[in-house]
Amino acid sequence: MLADIVKTRETIAGLFRQRFGSDPLLVRSPGRVNLIGEHTDYNEGFVLPAAVDKAIVLAAAPRNDRRFRFVAADLHQDDEGSFEILAPSPLGWPDYLLGIVDQLEKTGRKVPGVDLVFGGTIPIGAGMSSSAAVEAGFLFLLNAMFDLGIPLLDMAKMAQRAENEFIGVRCGIMDQFANLFGTEGHVLRLDCRSLQYEAVPFRRADVSIVLCDTMVRHELASSEYNKRRRQCEEGVEALRRRHPAVKSLRDATPEMLADVRDLLDPVVERRCRYVVEENGRVLEGCADLRKGDLEAFGGRMILSHEGLRDLYEVSCRELDTLVEAALKLDGVFGARMMGGGFGGCTINLVREDCVEDFAREIPEVYRDAIGREMNLHLCRITGGTSLIQPK
Repeated sequence: MLADIVKTRETIAGLFRQRFGSDPLLVRSPGRVNLIGEHTDYNEGFVLPAAVDKAIVLAAAPRNDRRFRFVAADLHQDDEGSFEILAPSPLGWPDYLLGIVDQLEKTGRKVPGVDLVFGGTIPIGAGMSSSAAVEAGFLFLLNAMFDLGIPLLDMAKMAQRAENEFIGVRCGIMDQFANLFGTEGHVLRLDCRSLQYEAVPFRRADVSIVLCDTMVRHELASSEYNKRRRQCEEGVEALRRRHPAVKSLRDATPEMLADVRDLLDPVVERRCRYVVEENGRVLEGCADLRKGDLEAFGGRMILSHEGLRDLYEVSCRELDTLVEAALKLDGVFGARMMGGGFGGCTINLVREDCVEDFAREIPEVYRDAIGREMNLHLCRITGGTSLIQPK
């Protein structure tokens, strides 16, 4: 896996020299997994993500004419223009970069101009936050290149706002935070209200994190994501009528929800119940990891998937098929859908000596049930975004 990122680094740096004729500054920006705690971040709750060795490499050099030239190596697409006019691009992907410049401009930081090539090994649309890797990685690069002096936490907040405001996806801060604060061999128990975090050890050489990619990319995900967020806000408004101290679903208990059930639309009640229960699972799951009890932790992953499927209703047939198949195999501690939903990946904790059987059997089950191929990704927990040097 280290060889993959080295190869990517050399490829991206070589393409930059070919296109722009100079040596670039290089940044590695990781994707992330989330062991448990889905759709809790924008409800000011708890999440348990980690940066992984699937990553984007960004290569850039400064300009002084306020212009940009972007090259998306994996898409074989280019875009160029001026930072004087920050408008969404019809290509879509440049917006994740332009949104970062927009945030810098709003804080009074003018970007002189930049040439950029980027690409990597994060599967796009698989729920591993390739968008946050591009956003946070680009901001990290600009911060280093132009000596902007922006602290990591401020970078995470700015990258989140870029996606909220320029892209229009009302995501929480988990993805950007995990990208920047990732710690080798640890998952991050992040409090999405206070942004305090704890690095919880996850150093099990006998256990692999295996992602099963449905290869389904539903455009529904973004609109439904925003819809779920509105439903959660509606639930908070009802809770406040009888429990004024509730500021977000983070503050709610199962007993509070039961108390206001008569005020809630049944669908909204299910959404809120899932979030409240999931917050509890994150905290309990951290205690499991500290004790090394992966059986208990895996059981919470299963409950998480059931809640996402039945209460939050963001799963799909492909994801459910993969989870059900995984849980029938030996050596699987837990499995659940990961990410926004309606496609993307499942995350599985698999005993190392069972990974080979898992990798052989799961694709066969998926092919028989769904009639399509899928991909498997083995991930190792790594550190967050960092500068790298060309060979």
